[in-house]
Amino acid sequence: MTHPFGTEITDTEVRTLFAAAQGWEARYRQLILLARQLPPLAEANKVDTHAIHGCESQAWLVARQDEQGRWQFHCDSDARIVKGLMAVVLAALSNKTAADIAAFDMDAYFKELQLLSHLSPSRGNGLRAVVAAIKAKAES
Repeated sequence: MTHPFGTEITDTEVRTLFAAAQGWEARYRQLILLARQLPPLAEANKVDTHAIHGCESQAWLVARQDEQGRWQFHCDSDARIVKGLMAVVLAALSNKTAADIAAFDMDAYFKELQLLSHLSPSRGNGLRAVVAAIKAKAES
């Protein structure tokens, strides 16, 4: 499985993009641009076994571990903003080991990006559900 963006986009690059974005509207545009970079998940993977529960929108997660113990995650959603939020999460957690994923401070990452304060409670819960689903897969 390749990196979900086709090329590696890291949490450092996402931090740089969001630091340069002045105001919520600019951050929102960044989310939409990141969402567009994620390739769609194959229809065959948009099934209940890959569904992320806790999201208001439809969302799916496919995870695989490579020979070196690194996890690759592919996500998709029927909502652009959710897909953009997933892209932010994937930049931080994809292609990492289970230990790296467990150690990553997602709350600090979201705070630095200034995301949660601008999301509705249901979107924030959905974002946390995506992170929880990824961590659960990596722990399995």
